[in-house]
Amino acid sequence: MSLLDALADLALPDPALTDPDVLAGLSHDDAEWAPVGAPLAAVRPRTPEQVRDVVRACLAHGAPIVPRGAGTGLSGGANAVDGCVVVALDRMNRVLEIDPLERLAVVQPGVINDDLRRAAAEHGLWYPPDPASSPWSTIGGNVATNAGGLCCVKYGVTRDYVLGLQLVTGTGDLVRLGRRTAKGVAGYDLTGLVVGSEGTLGVVTEVTVRLRPLPPPAVTVAGYFPSVVTAGEAVRATAEAGLTPAALELVDRHCLRAVDEWKRTGVSADADAVLLARFDDPGGAAEAAAERMLACFEAAGATWAARSTDEAESEALFSARRLAYPALERLGPVLTEDVCVPKSKVAEMLGRVERAAERHDVTIANIAHAGDGNLHPLLVTPPGDEAARARAQAAFDEIVAAALELGGTVTGEHGVGLLKRPGLAAELSPEVLAMHRAVKAALDPSGLLNPGKAF
Repeated sequence: MSLLDALADLALPDPALTDPDVLAGLSHDDAEWAPVGAPLAAVRPRTPEQVRDVVRACLAHGAPIVPRGAGTGLSGGANAVDGCVVVALDRMNRVLEIDPLERLAVVQPGVINDDLRRAAAEHGLWYPPDPASSPWSTIGGNVATNAGGLCCVKYGVTRDYVLGLQLVTGTGDLVRLGRRTAKGVAGYDLTGLVVGSEGTLGVVTEVTVRLRPLPPPAVTVAGYFPSVVTAGEAVRATAEAGLTPAALELVDRHCLRAVDEWKRTGVSADADAVLLARFDDPGGAAEAAAERMLACFEAAGATWAARSTDEAESEALFSARRLAYPALERLGPVLTEDVCVPKSKVAEMLGRVERAAERHDVTIANIAHAGDGNLHPLLVTPPGDEAARARAQAAFDEIVAAALELGGTVTGEHGVGLLKRPGLAAELSPEVLAMHRAVKAALDPSGLLNPGKAF
């Protein structure tokens, strides 16, 4: 019996997809220039048991398995390999439970990040991890890459909120990891191991996350700077002052201009870079912190800085930050970086990005979760310009090397996928890489779960 026949025998509610045009749309994420294979089929299960049955059928036929969320990834982690079965989890999109007493939620992997936030808000609760793709990305995809977002400088990343998981292993078993209690140290932290593993250790079918009380209305501070390097110095000054904003984001003029030309937001700045800070501390603490942030911005060389007294204006600025990537995509293919450096090195790293842009004659826009040193240089090339593409790739590699030289990492939240495999090999020692591969071999002995990704 062929694998397609075996999948048909499973009587899935949605038949296996084999149309080439449909498969093309399910075969890759948003990573520019990451290689894409030709899948044999794609399936859209609706229950954990159906995922298990699909994985077992693939194991019996030696077929690779590539899990997929919304396809918003930026590293090629969801890209198909030849002959694989793409397991699209978008139909598993229910919020199964919200427990206000324990402050937790149980969701299927296809739940959209913002949908979970809305459901939690109905109970006065909040799910903090908020990648810029939160209106479109799924919790399962966020778990796969240990996604962060705008609020991670204060509130942490996805791993900090995942209490437990249900997943199908590389041996076709449906298992539960983790707990629902506030504390628990029984055995190894296998839940934490799976978070950020990019589908290489199992197919996640359910996620239990901790929630927090909704924060009070935030106070926003904006600062305009004559260069991204000056803005980077302001980030250091903020850290030295002991300030921990709920968000501290950098957006440069390329991004603001692209967003304004696309959405006609009216949000543009007569500056090379803008820093946006948000404070949500209770009582008068947010206002006091905002005043200290203003002083930091001004001392670091801001040409203009002010507290926002208009909530609509504040939201417009942060919306421009979220829309930067799709706005730049309209200009041509965008190769997205995701390096993270110590906060003390943000200014130097931004300077190196600028010099790489000049050296390779490439337009590089900058957005950043500046408060925790996670930079996203966006390399924009004209459509169909192969010479520009080659220059952009050279600049990409140079930026990765610079981040490592400054004591940073090649990926802060997008994952290794396909694009950062050389960088991972440069960051980790051979001995540590061997440890990773040993874990992979133990949990996926057939080597069929998202093969070729990360290692």
